Amino acid sequence: MGPAGRLAEESAFLTPAGVRHAMSEHSYRAAIVGTGAIAGAHATALQEHADRARLTAVVDVDAGRARAFAERWAVPTVAPDLAAVLADGVDLVHLCTPPSTHLPLALECLRAGVTVLVEKPPTLSLAELDTLVDAAAAGNAHLATVFQHRFGAGAARLRAMTAAGDFGRPLLATCDTLWYRDDSYYAVPWRGNWDTEGGGPTMGHGIHQFDLLLSVLGPWEQVTAVAARRSRPVRTEDVSMALVTFADGTVASVVNSVVSPRQTSDLRFDFEYATVELSHLYGYTDDDWTVTPVPGHEAVAERWARQPSTVVGGHTGQVAAVLDALDAGLPPPVTTADTRQTMEFVAAVYASAFTGAPVHSGQIDASSPFARRMNGAGAPWEAVPTR
Repeated sequence: MGPAGRLAEESAFLTPAGVRHAMSEHSYRAAIVGTGAIAGAHATALQEHADRARLTAVVDVDAGRARAFAERWAVPTVAPDLAAVLADGVDLVHLCTPPSTHLPLALECLRAGVTVLVEKPPTLSLAELDTLVDAAAAGNAHLATVFQHRFGAGAARLRAMTAAGDFGRPLLATCDTLWYRDDSYYAVPWRGNWDTEGGGPTMGHGIHQFDLLLSVLGPWEQVTAVAARRSRPVRTEDVSMALVTFADGTVASVVNSVVSPRQTSDLRFDFEYATVELSHLYGYTDDDWTVTPVPGHEAVAERWARQPSTVVGGHTGQVAAVLDALDAGLPPPVTTADTRQTMEFVAAVYASAFTGAPVHSGQIDASSPFARRMNGAGAPWEAVPTR
């Protein structure tokens, strides 16, 4: 984790609110590109930090939707395109468009020297992500990915206490994203297609949960996975399961689904001295965490309870961390290195599922078809046209 990530993590752990409200001389100009459903979470987060950032412009290919969004959130400018926003001057772009548009739009921001916060998945492939990493390294702007579950107080507390050894060694973990999306959800043309969404629930739904898992347990070493299209009218998978070994020997299971009527998002970490569990759906507070200590180690539960927070783990906390990093002149979280670890994990799930073999960290290099497309040479249930 880089300096900005540590700054955000420590702030969330040390303050009762779970979010750092820094005294800043800056007032950043922000723009939102894409005014679909998720854009409201970004506008809310910026509104929560109105003393530090102003939403000054919005862009959408649907001009009517952009005007309605601007009116709803009192945004002064509806711009015709991203180029106009960048020309007028902006400090931070929130990219809330469909996944297939992320690469060109993020490149446009980075080449203009403007930091961009991009919704998940940040790109359709590892190769596309590496293009953005190179563009960010070549200039003075940064790329950050929205993995907002990292930024709740409970997640920060768990990382801090794990790093301090309070729970002892991690031994076992489970990560389940069991959601339900019906056929009408996939009526949106870009959903459920490798070319426009990049993948199914592994790429677009469970990624939040297992990104949090990876932020706690660190580098993964090996993935053995299956993926299937069980029910939905899609080209991608609608279910995947993975067995994961981490560099320190910890083992974990990861399940991603959009066919589960009783929806839940669950994480469980079994340490030497305690079990730590999180059960929620789309966002969490401290009330959603449970710590069960081993007899004789009750002190870990007592320490966990010392700094309760009512803040929901979500976009507001991540935007606070991004603003903190901009104040400090540091790369904002989630950094490209953090993002790449998660995206490589996604690619490894697909590579293992479609080849039938375990995949090791670093194995998917630039020559691999799974670096260029998450479905590699094609999922077993479909014929994939060449690109």
